[in-house]
Amino acid sequence: MMTEILTPEAREFVADLHRQFADRRDELLSLRALRRAEAARTGRLDFLPETVDVREGAWTVPAAPPDLADRRVEITGPTERKMTINALNSGAKVWLADLEDANTPHWDNVIGGQVNLYEAVRRTISYDSPEGKHYALGEGPYPTIVVRPRGWHLDERHLPREDGRPGVGALTDFGLYFFHNAQELIERGSGPYFYLPKMESHLEARLWNDVFNHAQDHLGVPRGTIRATVLIETIPAAFEMDEILHELRDHASGLNAGRWDYLFSIIKYLRVTLPDRAAVTMTAPFMRAYTELLVATCHKRGAFAMGGMAAFIPSRRDPEINAVAFAKVREDKEREAGDGFDGSWVAHPDLVAICREIFDAALAGKPNQLDRQRPEVSVTAGQLLDVAATPGDVTDAGVRGNVEVALRYIEAWLRGNGAVGIHHLMEDAATAEISRSQIWQWIHQGVRTAEGTPITAELVHRLEDEVLAEIAEQLGDAGYKDSRFDDARALFERVALADDFADFLTVPAYELID
Repeated sequence: MMTEILTPEAREFVADLHRQFADRRDELLSLRALRRAEAARTGRLDFLPETVDVREGAWTVPAAPPDLADRRVEITGPTERKMTINALNSGAKVWLADLEDANTPHWDNVIGGQVNLYEAVRRTISYDSPEGKHYALGEGPYPTIVVRPRGWHLDERHLPREDGRPGVGALTDFGLYFFHNAQELIERGSGPYFYLPKMESHLEARLWNDVFNHAQDHLGVPRGTIRATVLIETIPAAFEMDEILHELRDHASGLNAGRWDYLFSIIKYLRVTLPDRAAVTMTAPFMRAYTELLVATCHKRGAFAMGGMAAFIPSRRDPEINAVAFAKVREDKEREAGDGFDGSWVAHPDLVAICREIFDAALAGKPNQLDRQRPEVSVTAGQLLDVAATPGDVTDAGVRGNVEVALRYIEAWLRGNGAVGIHHLMEDAATAEISRSQIWQWIHQGVRTAEGTPITAELVHRLEDEVLAEIAEQLGDAGYKDSRFDDARALFERVALADDFADFLTVPAYELID
């Protein structure tokens, strides 16, 4: 099937996207670095004075196509074959087919994910596990497929540019999916829909819009057929929500509150000290400002406001863990529905019913809450940046938890698994980024835990020894020998203990995979 994805025509389509847009991507990444350095120096960001007319204008985005009008529950997950089938059978309204944070970009995963998407679009996908279990699609209805390509910062060396430089992961993922499936989706009454991650400015949204127009023109697809939902998961993007929607024009569908990457971005941009990851909830003042602004902005423009991830993984063995976690998921989704979100994310099929029930009640027979305007919301730059008001402590347990999550996740990522269940939570690259960036920040800020422990590289080394000793005991000698924990430790230390802060752990990690 790989040869059916990498046809000469498909390769040329991707090569054309690289010729047209890769250099602009490079320029925008350079602008990111300059802006980030200035924000780190001053600790400040603000709304752009040059785009005030966009923020104050009376424009809206087009109405959603019918199969994107109701998004009350979206299930997210990688495009691994079994998980693709489970997502399509989940009863969710949308499946976020994740080629980014939940996917290791091993070349086999990149192409295998495209194969699975090809068959998912055509409803022909099935799977027989090594244990002999058969997975197939049920009777439906099936979720609308929305694909998340890689962010602008990630390369793809297996489809290089004509001058030999690595290709762009985002253009590769988008190009292969669009080339093979756009017309098929249209004929089935749907369309090519995308979630766009990690953007840091409206100029990056403009680039995506130009990519969309070029791709549609190239294949004879009417402009505006593509619809895109943007993850607002960086702090500079939070200051440009209106501008990002405006740049996407006829392709805009909504914004999503990507909470975990947003926390990572806060640490990276502002170099602030946050308490334990688990203590930073969506009720923290700066997170409330972010989500309130997102809902108000979206509904003013006729775009959907999508809530964040419920990452809990239900336990088949421990009903007490389930009861506590389900209560937290319910509270989170009730807050989102009450705030006016049009739907929200879950990471496991068993959470679909809870999310759907809560939004069913809030929607009261409507497909969404677009009619719920939020004119009372007025969010200032100071409120978006008010990280100091976040309650909570840095604790010994929080430091150890970050070390463990980072090591376990990186090791799994290197082996090809980008969505990892750790202590009943679905961890992906975003949560690993928080874990390692908090360690880096706490060390460089000279933080002591609530118990009085100074956070130093020596402490991290000791915790690594303890965590890896426990893992080795669990895996046994042969299992540990076959693992990549030694590589994971070296990479974790590279991105958590170095003098300079690495922008993304997945960039150096990409050097360690095929």
